[in-house]
Parts: sequence; structure tokens; C-alpha cells
Amino acid sequence: MRLMKTLAAAGLMMTALWTHAAPTAVPDTAQVKAAHDLLVAMQAEKMVRTTAGMSKYPSPAQRDLMMAKLDKLPNETVYTRLALPVARLLSTATAVEMTRYYQSSYGQKVLTQTYNGPPRLYPADPVPTAKEKAELKQPAFVKANQEFKAAEQAIHHEAFVLIGEINKGK
Repeated sequence: MRLMKTLAAAGLMMTALWTHAAPTAVPDTAQVKAAHDLLVAMQAEKMVRTTAGMSKYPSPAQRDLMMAKLDKLPNETVYTRLALPVARLLSTATAVEMTRYYQSSYGQKVLTQTYNGPPRLYPADPVPTAKEKAELKQPAFVKANQEFKAAEQAIHHEAFVLIGEINKGK
């Protein structure tokens, strides 16, 4: 009896995993374009370099080789190759709203602090002005930010996958 319950539970868990791992529908061109624009706005090439820098390599020479490959890689290639996976993760409305955010003055401060700021143990966003606070409280942005935060780890994972492909020469 216990064996039956265990097998049934295992079967349900596997079904749940397959259901969540099923690929989503292919995004349309507008969704891919919105994801591409988002990647440009959030300076995804710096995210890829940061991810590559945090990755472990068997030797320092291999790390240097990977960084040299990334230096030679045009930014547009990073945007183009990440656009489709990101489009699968985010809705068009979220991508457009987050693009607008990263192009705003506050979004630029966040990007500067993220990629060019001093090392920190915990992320610390800059203090927004009163006008920026009002923009951050808009319902469209709040909803888009929640969806973006939920997909952020997956976006970083896609950047890691891209690094592996670049390393293999694909």
C-alpha cells in the first residue's frame, strides 16, 4: 500500500515537472522586438560579462579566453541571441514598460549603480526623487516590475546558457 502511494506521488510530481517544463508558444515578432529593445535598454551585454566573470573556470587562462571572446562579440549579437528566450519569459506589455523604466533617469541610475558601482553585499537602489517615486507607483509599472522580478533569474540563466554557447563557438 505504501509503495502504491509513493509511486502515485512520484508520478504526480513528474507530471507537474513536465507541465511546467513544457515549452511555451513561439512568441510573435512584436514580442521579440519588445524583448530586444528591453535588452538594449538594460545593457544586457554588461549582464552577460558580469555573469561570465562570476562563473567558475578550470584555469585563469580559460577565464581570460572567455573574456576575450566576449570583448570581440558585438553587443547587437547579445541582444539578438537573447531576445527570443526573453520574449518567451516576458509579455510584450512587461517588456515595453520595463524598457521605458530603464530608459528613464531613475532606471539609468539603477543601471549605473548595478554595473559601474562599488561592490556590495546587498543590492541597494539609488534614492528616487519625488517625480520618480510617482512613476514607480504607477499600476502598469508595478505589475510589469513584479513579472520582471519573477523572470529575472530565468533571464540570468539564459545569459549563462549564451555564455556556454559562445564558449563552445556556436
